[in-house]
Amino acid sequence: VRRGSGGGGGGGSEQVGGSLIPQVGDVVFARITRINPRLCNAEIVCVNGKAVEDTFAGVIRSQDVRAAEVDKVDIYDCFLPSDVVRAVVISLGDTRSYYLSTAENELGVVQAKSPFTGEAMVPVSWQEMMCPSTQQRQKRKVAKVV
Repeated sequence: VRRGSGGGGGGGSEQVGGSLIPQVGDVVFARITRINPRLCNAEIVCVNGKAVEDTFAGVIRSQDVRAAEVDKVDIYDCFLPSDVVRAVVISLGDTRSYYLSTAENELGVVQAKSPFTGEAMVPVSWQEMMCPSTQQRQKRKVAKVV
């Protein structure tokens, strides 16, 4: 059974046995789980605005973080574990993970917790988020609000 894209995104999510399967072009929300200098791992929790029953593994490679200055990306300045990002599926990847991209203005971190207080941080620019209590700023690849 094929299903049209629910909210934004270009691809049509596929539903198999009641479970939503991400397809190339789908807009997903994913929680960052692990980071290393070349890529970060994430678990996909939402596809085209619909929650998934089982999470899927995703990978954001450093070259897929932004469209410009790809060679200058420091992934530690873009994401941290537990951040929630809006991304697009660019490839079905290997057997373990979907390849995701945040290389558009509307894609990137949509939710981050302050490492100082644990509360939700607020975006102050396209590359910074701030803890509302301590006013401490941290670098992130922030998604433009749509």
